[in-house]
Amino acid sequence: MIKKYLYISIVAVSMLFSCQSSVGQNEQTVNTKNDTTVLAINKKSKPDSLQNKLISIIGVGDIMLGTNYPASPNYLPPNKNCKPLLKNVSPILQGADLTFGNCEGVFSDNIKYARSCGNSKNCYRFSMPEKFANCFVEAGFDVLSIGNNHVGDLGEYGRKNTVKVLTDKRMHFAGLSTHPYTIFEKDGIKYGFTAFAPNQGTNRITNLKNAKKIVAMLDSLSDIVIVSFHGGAEGSKYQHVTRKTETFLGQNRGNVYEFAHLVIDAGADIVFGHGPHVTRAIDIYKNRFITYSMGNFATYKRFNLSGANGLAPIIKVFVDKQGVFHEAKVYSVNQYDGKGPTLDPQNRALKKIQQLTKADFPELKVDISNDGLIKIAK
Repeated sequence: MIKKYLYISIVAVSMLFSCQSSVGQNEQTVNTKNDTTVLAINKKSKPDSLQNKLISIIGVGDIMLGTNYPASPNYLPPNKNCKPLLKNVSPILQGADLTFGNCEGVFSDNIKYARSCGNSKNCYRFSMPEKFANCFVEAGFDVLSIGNNHVGDLGEYGRKNTVKVLTDKRMHFAGLSTHPYTIFEKDGIKYGFTAFAPNQGTNRITNLKNAKKIVAMLDSLSDIVIVSFHGGAEGSKYQHVTRKTETFLGQNRGNVYEFAHLVIDAGADIVFGHGPHVTRAIDIYKNRFITYSMGNFATYKRFNLSGANGLAPIIKVFVDKQGVFHEAKVYSVNQYDGKGPTLDPQNRALKKIQQLTKADFPELKVDISNDGLIKIAK
């Protein structure tokens, strides 16, 4: 992360609060009035013993541990117990200084607010029981994105209730237009986190001007800035990063390549992508780490997990206190219908990252070894 002089910090913050812009379908301004997620909480962590001079930050993709909508058929794990779904990977998730994931849905015990969409068997509304938030905490997650296409599944009630549940659990989060970012401290490191998506009520990935403002402000106030995005087309046909604007079902899902590079130019240190429901390539830009999609990580029922859709990585990124990338480690996991993520002895997610990175970024000077280690090539 590029260090800034004090006057630049003051200018960045003043611009954030003074800049006026119109709010439309693809544009939102930074809203700090209702942002209650600026916290300073030191949660107990388990720093990586082999890399104690660096900071280890884990990122994973989509997480939806079962939904109580519709009431029938039942799409919740046995005995409404989500703990077994993450037990196989919790030791890895707990072994980093900070762990991030995308919360693909809302938390609510009341499903009467679910948006209507015809036949409930074909209606994808993701509402996790409120107690399921405990599984995120116990598995080792520190910060979540709630900016995605399912955070509005129960309308405004669902968004507000999710904010309440995560706040009560002292979990850091961002991604809504009302909660665009969070700043928090852990183990002496101050983190800035923000998340983006192409959907109503979220921090819009298509509003690049606003994204730059938020990230620049976080960079002036934080040691390490992490940016998350939910973008790009969905499914096995869309595993490649096109470097162009992607549309899916008529919706502009952003140009994720342009977005990732833009936020790093603005001061981001790590960019974690998700949304396509498949694993995509990694990238390193200005000595900062980018992953463009981390697939379906822990998704109970209602998700297509066949072929490439069932593969996902856990990516552990090692950076210094300025956010400069040193190396990363990929752990391959896979899922089968009704099961949680399990380490994959065939390392298929890693092989997918190797293949796609070589195809999509042939100019990138990076070594991705067969044991999952990612380093800048010498």
